[in-house]
Amino acid sequence: MVISHKADLLRLSTRDLLVRRHRLAARLGDVEFVLLGSLVEQMRRCGKDGCHCAKGDPHGPYSYYTPRSPGRGMKYVSAALASKVRACLRHGEQVESLLAEISAINVELLARRALM
Repeated sequence: MVISHKADLLRLSTRDLLVRRHRLAARLGDVEFVLLGSLVEQMRRCGKDGCHCAKGDPHGPYSYYTPRSPGRGMKYVSAALASKVRACLRHGEQVESLLAEISAINVELLARRALM
């Protein structure tokens, strides 16, 4: 059951909220390989005279990771690492979703003065 609205939390007992929070936290798993951001593929032109890319057939695609943090810039990702980066990004999305739900539960527990 995914809690999608505050009203859903209001229907649960404090004990049920505590159990749910514990189960969600257990699903976080190994957060060592979490990435937040995006992976994009781009075609590139090298700029060398006479290269086939100058005539409209660019090199690539090349993968680039862009972190969510502002000012960090894109990082080249080799083809060998691209699938691992995608997996880390998916895991990051799952962790963020779980943390958002845990936070919502904690807000409700705080309102009930039952935050433990």
